[in-house]
Amino acid sequence: MKIYHNNRCSKSRNCYNLLKEKGVDFETIAYLKNPMTKEELTALLVKLNIPAEELIRKGEAIYKENFKGKELTESEWVDAMVKFPKLIERPIVVKGNKAVIGRPIEKVIELLSEGS
Repeated sequence: MKIYHNNRCSKSRNCYNLLKEKGVDFETIAYLKNPMTKEELTALLVKLNIPAEELIRKGEAIYKENFKGKELTESEWVDAMVKFPKLIERPIVVKGNKAVIGRPIEKVIELLSEGS
């Protein structure tokens, strides 16, 4: 398993702590320090089964200043998140070929219980 994590985010910390408490073996990816490539982000969106725009944090200043009200293509949204990783919703937990955004944390609990 993997968690795309931002330690400054309380929701991300809660999710990280849940995985620790459950004794899950997982890799932590600090995506702000180690930004994803376009290919990695595109593959993650496939696992999430959502369009790129649904992964955008619309409350971020970067979004409001640069993207609010704009119609972007799927590829352009991915490019925006690669350039500005702060735009990526968090946390994201990946288990095999499936991923969920950990808001609410119940989505992560459901993912953990699948296939067990």
